[in-house]
Amino acid sequence: MIVLRQVIGDELRRRRQDQGRTLRDVSAAAAVSLGYLSEVERGQKEASSELLAAICGALDVPLSDVLTSVTSHVAEAETVRI
Repeated sequence: MIVLRQVIGDELRRRRQDQGRTLRDVSAAAAVSLGYLSEVERGQKEASSELLAAICGALDVPLSDVLTSVTSHVAEAETVRI
């Protein structure tokens, strides 16, 4: 089963790492605790739309780009399962 919070977390982590940024840096910029951001990236916590927007803002990426990428990954995973 596809767990959306895991796909979102993977995407956020990938984008953060692509920028060479630390969890501490992004958590401070997004005004979210380091531990909570870590849990979101690991797919252990569901991020609210407000939190997702804050993280995307801290990463300087549009929320719509992140959601489009997540949608593509989910669609690909669903296609493989059929």
